[in-house]
Amino acid sequence: MKIAIGGISHETNTFSNVKTTVGCFKQLEWECGQEIIENHTGVRDYLGGIIAEGNEQGVELVPTFWARANPSGTITRDTYDQLLENLLTSIIQVGNVDGICLVLHGGGIAEGIDDVEGDILSKVRQTVGDEIPIVATLDLHANLTETMIKEADALFGVNFYPHIDCFERGQEALGNLLKIIKGELKPVMHVEKLPMMLSSSTTDLPPTMDINEICWAWEKNESVIDCTFFHGFSQTDIPDMRVSVLTITDNNRELAEKISKDVAEKIWERRHDFYINHPSPKEGLEQALQEPGGPIVINETSDNPGAGTPGDGTHLLKAMIEMNIKDSCFGFICDPETVEVAHQSGVGTYISVRLGGKTDSHHGEPLAVRAYVKALTDGQFIQSSEMNRGKKVNLGKSVRLRVGNVDIIVCAKKGQTLDEQIFLLHGIDVTKYKIVALKSENHFRAVFTPLAKKIITVDSPGLSSYNLLNFKYQRVRRPVLPLDKL
Repeated sequence: MKIAIGGISHETNTFSNVKTTVGCFKQLEWECGQEIIENHTGVRDYLGGIIAEGNEQGVELVPTFWARANPSGTITRDTYDQLLENLLTSIIQVGNVDGICLVLHGGGIAEGIDDVEGDILSKVRQTVGDEIPIVATLDLHANLTETMIKEADALFGVNFYPHIDCFERGQEALGNLLKIIKGELKPVMHVEKLPMMLSSSTTDLPPTMDINEICWAWEKNESVIDCTFFHGFSQTDIPDMRVSVLTITDNNRELAEKISKDVAEKIWERRHDFYINHPSPKEGLEQALQEPGGPIVINETSDNPGAGTPGDGTHLLKAMIEMNIKDSCFGFICDPETVEVAHQSGVGTYISVRLGGKTDSHHGEPLAVRAYVKALTDGQFIQSSEMNRGKKVNLGKSVRLRVGNVDIIVCAKKGQTLDEQIFLLHGIDVTKYKIVALKSENHFRAVFTPLAKKIITVDSPGLSSYNLLNFKYQRVRRPVLPLDKL
């Protein structure tokens, strides 16, 4: 049996002024052919799961093309056209296959195309015909569309946020694809959409945790292949941006519809529980100082590079420097200019710089600081988080600065902090600190929950703020929560 694997993944924040180009993809992941196998074998990501399942089942996996960029603004049309051409050309080149297993996201937007994933699936379907089954993995923050449902045989989304089950979803996708090919499974999908937009909602806590339990209870039915609660990506201003429930059954359309409607009703009953107010950076720090011991982890959700923000926001860092909290660290802020100045100056010197705040006006102004250069690194490490464990990370030249009592890690490339490795690389043991501040919404919890005495989420102006009323939506279908009273 011969299976083509590959994909294109991007989570697009349409409110960002930073366009996503070919260079953005090539800076992170742009892989052709055997590179895909070499770079993902043993890695806990979607492709790693697909590869592991393929090896277990003894099938021939034919790698095509794979590209992924950090979340950012709208993909330029030239970039999308090149991505799509590379994927389709590579699928044609591998010749006859029995099935196709793709890794997609569900939150991709290109210039002139609101539904990147639907377009990819449509074009792949046109290329291989109706007889070849196509399955794909999706992110939990996918905005599901009718086109995606129509063109794919089955779609499998992660259940957890943090996304610690990407590997398992890759296994699940390929395993079910093989059953489809063998005639052992005839998948039927039904999606229910709700007039709701969600900001970040961890699956470790109610109400999201409770909804997942309802989905899993339905999956115990032998006719049910999968039931997934998709949160949608609320930073995409498109008509189809919605919370949704997708159920896959084995040739039972009535049951798929019944289950999706049931779960959707349960979500709607709890709808107001999903919207939570969070303290400002200063308020969060003050709360942390009232807690005995540590570490207290403070996550700056409004500048989460994992949701397409610039990663150089200064709201939380400014409050930390002004309060000059002893035994506090910040990991990390993106500022290649400051990094270059520090590397040229050297360890043991002082530099005067304007730190952060260089991309836009949403995330705070640059901070004028005089900083001690404590350590210089190349920004490279192996990810230890259960999410994508084993993946090679390269944040470019990096530096550990000290401003007053605050240790600050600055990197040349942006990214959200998923684990403690960026701290360790710069000689910081987070367990010895009172305050550990970072930029992330939820993915950090996979590692930092067991390390932290307490986690405090702070919110402020930014392109991934929890307060969706801060965004100027123009295209999303109305009425919708929380913009309207429902």
